[in-house]
Amino acid sequence: MKKKILSMLLSGVILSTMLMGCGTGQGEKESEATESIEAESATEDETVAETEENSGSTETTELESGKVELTIWAEEENFEVLQQMIDSFKNEYAGQANFEITLDAQSEADTKDMLLGDIHNGADIFSFADDQMLSMVAGGALSPVANAETVKSANLEESVAAATYNDVLYAYPYTADNGYFLYYDKNYFTEQDVQTLDGILAAAQNSGKQFYMEFDSGWYLYSFFGGTGLEVGLNEDGVTNHCNWNSTDGAIKGTDVAQSLIDMTSNPAFCYKEYESFVDGIQSGNVVAGISGVWNAVAVQETWGADYGACKLPTYTCAGQQVQMASFTGYKMMGVNAYSEHVEWAHKLAEWITNEENQTLRFEKRSQGPSNINAASSDVVNQVPAIKAVIEQSQYGTLQRIGNSYWNACTSFAENILAGNPQGKTTQEMMDILVEGITASTVQ
Repeated sequence: MKKKILSMLLSGVILSTMLMGCGTGQGEKESEATESIEAESATEDETVAETEENSGSTETTELESGKVELTIWAEEENFEVLQQMIDSFKNEYAGQANFEITLDAQSEADTKDMLLGDIHNGADIFSFADDQMLSMVAGGALSPVANAETVKSANLEESVAAATYNDVLYAYPYTADNGYFLYYDKNYFTEQDVQTLDGILAAAQNSGKQFYMEFDSGWYLYSFFGGTGLEVGLNEDGVTNHCNWNSTDGAIKGTDVAQSLIDMTSNPAFCYKEYESFVDGIQSGNVVAGISGVWNAVAVQETWGADYGACKLPTYTCAGQQVQMASFTGYKMMGVNAYSEHVEWAHKLAEWITNEENQTLRFEKRSQGPSNINAASSDVVNQVPAIKAVIEQSQYGTLQRIGNSYWNACTSFAENILAGNPQGKTTQEMMDILVEGITASTVQ
């Protein structure tokens, strides 16, 4: 586990698996993370209490011997590295039980639906993205982590928060790479340039090049509001949102952000609609900086080679001050089925395959950014610009807990700005319409 990462990993193989690292997360931002949980919320307190009663004492329960059959749901692409972890687990606990551990292919994007559809026949252990956890908790599907304090102390604070509900840790974090940050071509920018959006746009314009951002997505649009003191989030009903982005009070008002966005999108160096994607833009040679995630690291490496740079998001000018751009963050974790026939051993295995050593192995073999504090701060991880950047940005990140009405409202707002505000609305009117859409009830 102490061996150095292969040079091919560092030079270009942040691998197709990085597509997984964010492929699920980005897709889930408009589906899994924002699905309403009306059906579960009515019985949430009851099911959570039942789960804690049934599973909270696993740490003190004597482990059974004899035949222990366990099934793990995971993406098939991860089977090879998971099998290594299973083999080492069997060696560690040899003689204590007769283990039969099976890997079943299951898309992480659909884990929640599959599990809640038939909990009793679900896997004993399963991999999923953090934005599915609340529904699983409400459905009584998750057995609380047995060795909670040890797991908490070993992992990044935000990853622990993502796996926690009502102060109970419900899952074992193992990645912290599902977010976004700044990519840039070092040929065109100094380290000082990339600290501010003004600097990025100016340097790009001076070179006749462009900066790319998927502006009409609520996932990215949040970055301009998250550091302003203005708030958005999920209400206690688990369905609707609260939002004060149209506030007329405070040091930064909603209209200030709107004006900053108008200024940015009208800059000749800003682009989005010109290209199908960030990758298309950089491959054309016209885009030299942009906001994206680890899923594009391979393409960036192949295009820019040794000139490939990555760092946290920049600050931007708003109401005469520099505001740090925020982000939504995402984490992957392993859960244990509350109805597992061998729940104590399931917890042992889940903790094993998410420990420091195996998070390091997962990074080496699958290029997935670890949530373990020691693994995330290791030299080999810090040599990969995309992983280093997403971890650096995470301190300015917020867990994605947003109801469905948020997404379309943000898209309409951004499209109006990109179109040049054809109806001539004031910035306050634009913000009022945005907030009305975000906070709208989803009940028809």
